[in-house]
Amino acid sequence: MRIAFIGCVEFSHAALEHLLSIPKAEIVAVVTRESSDFNADFRSLRPLAEANRIPYFLSTGDDDASMLEWLSGFKLDVGYCFGWSKLLSSAVLALPRHGIVGFHPTELPMNRGRHPLIWALALGLRETASTFFFMADAPDSGPILSQVKLPIHDDDDARSLYSRVTDTALKQLTELTRGLSDGTLVAVPQDQMRASYWRRRTAVDGRIDWRMSGRSIRNLVRALASPYPGATFLHCGAEVIVRKVALAGGAAENLEPGKVLSVEGNTFTVRVGDGAIRILDHDLADLPAVGSYL
Repeated sequence: MRIAFIGCVEFSHAALEHLLSIPKAEIVAVVTRESSDFNADFRSLRPLAEANRIPYFLSTGDDDASMLEWLSGFKLDVGYCFGWSKLLSSAVLALPRHGIVGFHPTELPMNRGRHPLIWALALGLRETASTFFFMADAPDSGPILSQVKLPIHDDDDARSLYSRVTDTALKQLTELTRGLSDGTLVAVPQDQMRASYWRRRTAVDGRIDWRMSGRSIRNLVRALASPYPGATFLHCGAEVIVRKVALAGGAAENLEPGKVLSVEGNTFTVRVGDGAIRILDHDLADLPAVGSYL
């Protein structure tokens, strides 16, 4: 099959690299970006395209008409769009003979929308899924081509879950590509009545409020671990990044949230809404004093 590949994040790179090893997949065009100020896991596909002598188009994000014109010259059978963070126009979606395949790491039709791995971890979900589907005008709404459920472990953070989702998706991608090539793949329409959507995450969503429960703070920190920018708290008017925490023992009920209970080495323990939490990895230059408030 003649395939156009669209993407600009770490997962995109892994998927394209994997597709290049599948005999039935002929990557004839790549659309990517040179840089991004909104993808924390950004990775340009230009070096991979150049190394494999594949024609590529560097998008600015606001050039659908130019992208459409460029892609029109490749007589495409199918498109793969993984990690693009921007809706494709109806004309681009209709260009390949079979349409364009998208990817979303949730159990569609539930949890469509933005920042799926972050929200799943921040909300403390115990399960997600790796889902490929035909893209439609409405985000994440097209017929499902392949879906595999994945557990979310209590010790998962964004990096470990991202890696496990990627490993699972690459296995699916092999079978999906073969199925599209030989015409055996069955697309199953989504039940639109079961659909739900996650909104775009903002900087405020990543900020720790010491009145939160210890588990909620821990979930937020692991959700925003690498490759994402990290959870933060405000201290002396500046944002401090927190990369790892652990639940601590109970604290006296008459202590206010945000009070520093102890300092050990480069770690410190803070009173939170339902007990205490230990800050293990952070970028605070000077540790707070015991008894001070964050």
